[in-house]
Amino acid sequence: MNTVVIANLNKIKPRLFLLPLLLILTIVLFLLVNNAFNVQGYVAIQKDWFYSINHYLGQYPSTEYNLTQFGDASIFLSFLIILVVYAPKIWEALISALLVSLVFSKFLKDLFLVPRPAQVYDNDSFIIVGKVLHGFSSLPSGHSITIFTIFTVLMFAFMPQKLTNKVVWVFLIVTTGLLLVFTRVAIGAHHPLDVISGSIIGYISGLLGIFISRKYKIWAWINNKKYCPFFILIIIACGITLLIKIFNENIIVFYLALISLFVALYKFIYVYFKK
Repeated sequence: MNTVVIANLNKIKPRLFLLPLLLILTIVLFLLVNNAFNVQGYVAIQKDWFYSINHYLGQYPSTEYNLTQFGDASIFLSFLIILVVYAPKIWEALISALLVSLVFSKFLKDLFLVPRPAQVYDNDSFIIVGKVLHGFSSLPSGHSITIFTIFTVLMFAFMPQKLTNKVVWVFLIVTTGLLLVFTRVAIGAHHPLDVISGSIIGYISGLLGIFISRKYKIWAWINNKKYCPFFILIIIACGITLLIKIFNENIIVFYLALISLFVALYKFIYVYFKK
């Protein structure tokens, strides 16, 4: 599997940055044309979209709340940590990409200081699932950045060879990603453009992570068997964290992530002690 992944990631070309840059330019022009290139205008121009999407998707609060947890890197990566054994190159790209996405998220949130929906709208006028999020860290959506950062790496790592299969694969990845990021609007945590912008930034972060891992072998050590105890400790720590989450919020996605960690723990122990 790792050989296929390496071959796929080595095919990535810089021109793939053109699409996200074009999308960002389109959003900027849209805001400028509508005199919304300021915090007040940005919030006002998408108020109706927010209420429509929130009330439509918010009819399924349990589903949306479970799905939105994939924006938490510790949850999403719990399902992928076993790939350290089977396709470590993916994790080399993921680590770099997530570090890049973290910088983007922190910098842009502090730069724009856009208020969250609960900060500007009457909290009784829309659906809020889970903790009420206030403050001025709405743009971009960090969960959306995380989701598309991870999905971008996975999309290119497992890209099929046939054109038809490529189209289907990309469509499924992008569609699934959008369904996940719009849960942030469904639970009342973000405006629509927050998650769209976050998705684009996540895509850029994923690409940057791939290029960084190709040029610099910073994380090549994860493929070394002697570091298995390190990952075993991480898995145990994540498992304990998940148990605490389950105690506080008894939702199904946490159980699924915990099962995935148990499977990964078994595999790492097996690999480490195998002669």
